[in-house]
Formats: sequence, C-alpha cells, structure tokens
Amino acid sequence: MKAIFDSHAHYDDEAFDSDRESLLSSMEEKGVGRIVNVGASLSTTKQTLELTQKYPFVYGAAGVHPDETGELNEENFRWLEWAAGQEKMVAVGEIGLDYYWDNTPREVQKQWFRRQLELAWKLDKPVIIHSREAAKDTLDIIREEGGRDHVMVIHCFSYGVELAREYLDMGHYLGIGGVLTFKNAKKLKEVADFAPLDRILLETDCPYLAPVPFRGKRNDSTKLSHVAEELAAVKGVDADRVLEVTWENACRFYRI
Repeated sequence: MKAIFDSHAHYDDEAFDSDRESLLSSMEEKGVGRIVNVGASLSTTKQTLELTQKYPFVYGAAGVHPDETGELNEENFRWLEWAAGQEKMVAVGEIGLDYYWDNTPREVQKQWFRRQLELAWKLDKPVIIHSREAAKDTLDIIREEGGRDHVMVIHCFSYGVELAREYLDMGHYLGIGGVLTFKNAKKLKEVADFAPLDRILLETDCPYLAPVPFRGKRNDSTKLSHVAEELAAVKGVDADRVLEVTWENACRFYRI
C-alpha cells in the first residue's frame, strides 16, 4: 500500500487528548506519510503550530472557521497573519461560510471570509474553503475576491456535479473523505466520478466523518485507506494508484 497523505485533519481536537502522542507517533509505521492539521479558530491554529513543531510529518494551516469568526478583531487578526507565515504553515484555512449552524451572523462570516482570502493572497498561500449550505454566497465571494487567480480546495465537498465543474474550471481542488463510503453518498460518488483524479485531495476531517465500517466512531488518518478503496472503485483503478496520485496532488497543492 502506498503512503497516505491526509490533507485535512484536526489532531488538536479534545477527542485526541487521551492518546494524541502515541497515535501520531505510530502514523508512519501504519502507512501515513504526511498530515496537514487545519486551524479552525485562534486557539486551534496555535495548537496546530505546536503540532507542526513537534512532528516532522505534520504541516499546518492557519485560519478561523466561519462559526468562530465572531472572535476576530484587528489585533488578533495580526496574530493570525503572523501564524500563517510561520515555517510549515502551508495554507490559510479553514475559512468560508456555514449557513447550516448559523452560529455567527452571516455578514460577520462574509467580512472575515474576505479578509482571510486577502491574507492568503498577501502571503501567497493556498486556501482551504469551508462551505456548508452556502453554495452561492461562497462562489460569489471567491469570484469577487479574485479566487480564479489562486489555488483552493473545497473541503468536504458536499455539492453536486454542476458546482464541482465551476470550481474545477477555476483550477481548484475538491476535498473528499469518509462520506464517500456512506450508503447515501450518491451525489458525492457522482462528483468523484466526474472530477479528474489529479484534482482530488483525500482528507479525514478527523476526528469527524469516519468512513464505513467505522462510521460514528472517532476518525484518524489511518482510516483513509477505506476512502482510497472506495474512490478506486468509483474510478475503476486500484487503491495504490489513488494513494499515489492524491499524494502528488496534496504535495503540489501545499507546495511541500
């Protein structure tokens, strides 16, 4: 089996408090070669920075998830810019819009989405986009902010083929994880079939979205082999080929 590149993980999450060190220390022997740990708030971005310094194979992204944008102000945004510029911090994210939870006023989400996009352009970093039940506004803001000229991944892609085509035509990537293995994932399977393999990033979003047969349990990077097998079945190739191409994709996207 080829090495796994988990392009989107949250090992800062409290779900890993009991065994984080032993779990991460065992990744290499279990076939996981690289992980990008993704910030979703100021505190998790700080924890992400610490993980990148501790583990040679862990890289990071600095960003504030739309649900957490209420915590941003000019002072801590300057800190976020500093964090995003640190060694091994390879992207800005996850940033975007979330109208499912609607925890933060939509205008606040939009304001800081735009500001974090501008930060990514300033630092010349790729972007990890979070978009949930906010398809039109997400796409509109990306277009208005010049997103066609910069590289992004639409994390945990949850829309249909039509929107996938829009993003792929702009030169962006789609993040696909455990949901692909779910029985009700017909729409995502259609997207996975449609998208070129060289524009897909494999991701766990762990500890969330564990694939079948672990659905409902804590997810981790080793379980991406099940997603690779499902994607291989959709694409009509073998799982090693999926892991090889998605490894190359993630290295190219994150410029590692």
